Amino acid sequence: MKKFLCTLAGLAIASAATSAFAAITVLDDDGKPVTLQKPAQRVIAMAPHVTELLFAAGGGDKIVGTVTYSDYPEAAKKIPNVGDNRQVDMERIAALKPDLIVIWMHGSSERQIDTLRQLGIPLFHSEPKKLADIPDNIQRMGQLLGTEAVATKAAAEWRDKLAALTTQYAKRPPVRVFYQVWDKPLYTLSGSHIVSDAMRVCGGVNVFAGMKITAPVVDIEGVLREDPEAVFATAEKNYGGVNLWRPYKTMLAVKNDNLFTVDGHLLNRSGPRMIQGTAMLCEKLEQARQHRKN
Repeated sequence: MKKFLCTLAGLAIASAATSAFAAITVLDDDGKPVTLQKPAQRVIAMAPHVTELLFAAGGGDKIVGTVTYSDYPEAAKKIPNVGDNRQVDMERIAALKPDLIVIWMHGSSERQIDTLRQLGIPLFHSEPKKLADIPDNIQRMGQLLGTEAVATKAAAEWRDKLAALTTQYAKRPPVRVFYQVWDKPLYTLSGSHIVSDAMRVCGGVNVFAGMKITAPVVDIEGVLREDPEAVFATAEKNYGGVNLWRPYKTMLAVKNDNLFTVDGHLLNRSGPRMIQGTAMLCEKLEQARQHRKN
């Protein structure tokens, strides 16, 4: 009997050790630890860029809920919608029985996040601030999903692409840039936004980098005072276009024909495709350099 009890005790210790070893802990973009006792099998993505990151990490088949505009890759369109960046259906989220929710603070209100916390489900905050954070997000999500092999390979590929871009444009002359997110009101992005990091990789300088607010409202007069050499606006429906600036003939970007349109899906979402969008941004800035008048 004594031998039997010792065996049971040994098994219990071994089981506890195995269980402890199986626990997964990673830090999210707030630097907070997120711990799962086993790889997540049912995940809700609370932002379009999160959906793209999860697919890149090899976890597309584990996503049980997304929010509006989660339309890439194609398979994402078939995943049930639980709301948008303003309001989500908490009852539906609870009914989906997720074991992990990946949130985006800028796209979700504090009240919404607080309500999600009350569900007692682990939350991972994804908020890439620099392009290098994108492959890091992929790798950490792979750890949480138990898809490390796929995630590690994908992360390495995106790091290599980013490194190649950085090297290619490292010594190019700077170009002062105004990035137009919306025109009514006239929104731009400050230096703390990841789009400014994309500009830096390309040798671009955000003329409103010093603004304290991440997405500040500016006015036409303020942009004219900055006199950017290039203006970028997104091509998405209902977003402001570069044609707003054509009447201002004295602005350098207009004089040098540097009014550029870019795909907002590639640059406004901090998912893997943003590195692809950065390559396109770099090409446009190279055109701006070629338009300089001697």
